Amino acid sequence: MSSGAGKFFGGLIVGTAIGAAVGVLFAPRSGKETRQVLKRSAQDLPQLAEELGSNVQYQADRFTEQAQRTIDEALVRLQEAIATGQEASRRLQEELAITMGGSSSSSSIIEDENSIVDEE
Repeated sequence: MSSGAGKFFGGLIVGTAIGAAVGVLFAPRSGKETRQVLKRSAQDLPQLAEELGSNVQYQADRFTEQAQRTIDEALVRLQEAIATGQEASRRLQEELAITMGGSSSSSSIIEDENSIVDEE
């Protein structure tokens, strides 16, 4: 949204300058008067360009700050998701250890597999 606002204000300034120049060219004035008006308009162009540059810089700064906040928020959510996943994994490992430790048939299967490995 801030990029759209920057484009709008930039277009507004440029459109104003172009509209003023076209209006002066088609105004019912003498050549000398028209040249004087154009000269004044040309003298205002650096100020308009400076204002446009300031506006663009402001919009870029706002966009950068917004992007940084979004990245920071995403990083926090990612860290929370990782912590939640690690906790769930730890609980499942504990449940599996309890289940495997409490079952005599499972325990004997593991002992049989261990003895096969030892014989090799």
